[in-house]
Amino acid sequence: MRFTTMMAPPAFPAIVSLLTLTSTTFAADPEPTTTAAACTASSTSGAFFDLRPDAAIKPKPNGSRPPHSRGAPLTDYKARGFDYGANFTLNICNAVVEPIEDVKDIEESKWQNISAYYVSQGDYYSLGFQSAKPVTRGRELVLQYTGGSACGKKKSRAPHLGDRGAQVHAGATYKDYESDEDETPSSSTGDNKSEAGMSKDKDDEDDDDKAAEEEFRRKSTTIFFSCDRDALGGNAQVSFIAVDPEECNYVFKVKSAHACGGAEPHKPGSVGPGSVFAIILVVAVLVYLLGGIFYNRTVGNARGWRQLPNHLMWASVWSFICDMFVIATSSCARLFPSRRGYHYLSGTSGGARARSNREDENRLIDQYDEEWED
Repeated sequence: MRFTTMMAPPAFPAIVSLLTLTSTTFAADPEPTTTAAACTASSTSGAFFDLRPDAAIKPKPNGSRPPHSRGAPLTDYKARGFDYGANFTLNICNAVVEPIEDVKDIEESKWQNISAYYVSQGDYYSLGFQSAKPVTRGRELVLQYTGGSACGKKKSRAPHLGDRGAQVHAGATYKDYESDEDETPSSSTGDNKSEAGMSKDKDDEDDDDKAAEEEFRRKSTTIFFSCDRDALGGNAQVSFIAVDPEECNYVFKVKSAHACGGAEPHKPGSVGPGSVFAIILVVAVLVYLLGGIFYNRTVGNARGWRQLPNHLMWASVWSFICDMFVIATSSCARLFPSRRGYHYLSGTSGGARARSNREDENRLIDQYDEEWED
């Protein structure tokens, strides 16, 4: 008995520590494994933006709305160019719905990925390919399309700073002393290497210049979103803001109710607040039961149901529940109709036989009364 009492205290903290470690492992395992959904963004302040309802989608061949549209528009957004001289067509996060062709400086295989364009003198000019990754910059929600048609001047790149240093260094180490009679073969060998290095650097520079001449700047689109809960009909409104002097970067503004930050919904595969609470509750109950059973069995030498922690309290709670159940069932039984008085054990359809049975009963009752009086 004394040996058991001495061994119980060290073993109890060990079990509690083991259960705590298990609970920590269970709580740490279910981490979010899904990536952010397309056309959504989260700010550092915790606001969540979902622009998917504003993305126009293609209707069915018969013109009806697809089942997964969820009220999304079926046509592209239009923006007037005013003094620019052309109007713009664009979509949000998706490629434009309307088919386009003969796009300047864009391969035909990539026409289906264009998200913004305009038409000038019958020619289509792309303003960038689709992108479903809006970003937050401070309080602004921004979406960018890049890789459009050629614009501006050809890129001209100055020689790299390292290349200039190599040229200066090569010229500084070059020596040509015609009056030096003590010139050794080693010095002439070094001069030949310097000249070879200079010629190689010039060749590399010429190749870089040729590559730079073949590259063009590309048109791009920058879309700023602003919160507008009173948008007409719930649809986003697109406005053309500005373009740079070289007509390479076009800026638009979109007013939409979906650009208002909200709470991020629960992601499939991630642990929500309810799951975390359930895990903590289960672990706490296990620690309470196993710890109490171990203590009552080893220290109190309890057996059977008495091993449970606070056995008397839980027994009284169970008795109370049973009493409440009996009271509730008995109260409900009173609501059902019941017959009182004499009940006929058997009945017949004939009236005469029914009257004879009543007379027999009355005679039997009278006979019992007489015998009782005697």
